[in-house]
Amino acid sequence: VQLVESGGGSVQAGGSLRLSCQASGYPYRDFCAGWFRQLPGKEREGVASIGLHGSSTYAASVKGRFTISKVDAASTLYLQMDSLKPEDTGMYYCAIDSYCPQGFEDEPFTWGYPYWGQGTQVTVSS
Repeated sequence: VQLVESGGGSVQAGGSLRLSCQASGYPYRDFCAGWFRQLPGKEREGVASIGLHGSSTYAASVKGRFTISKVDAASTLYLQMDSLKPEDTGMYYCAIDSYCPQGFEDEPFTWGYPYWGQGTQVTVSS
């Protein structure tokens, strides 16, 4: 299974970007997933997650500005990012799993995702 992120780039504060994460070779019908980011000088952190049936969770820093979604049939995950701020600058990663029990929705940002993308850079200028 290979995950490829796209949609990153440079934008001014207040702008929007839509990240995509395409899974190739994924043999299952559906998935749960998360978006993570690593800001300069900081550890990787969870940004948003989506459960098998579409329930979502967001980090406090992005709630109300970012929206996670997925299309199971296309094995594709999205992250719509609006009202971007300079502090959103960093490398963004997607991760998916086919095993999504109730425990996933309790701790989506510490879940042991088996599949990860290589990342896409997001730069927000002031």
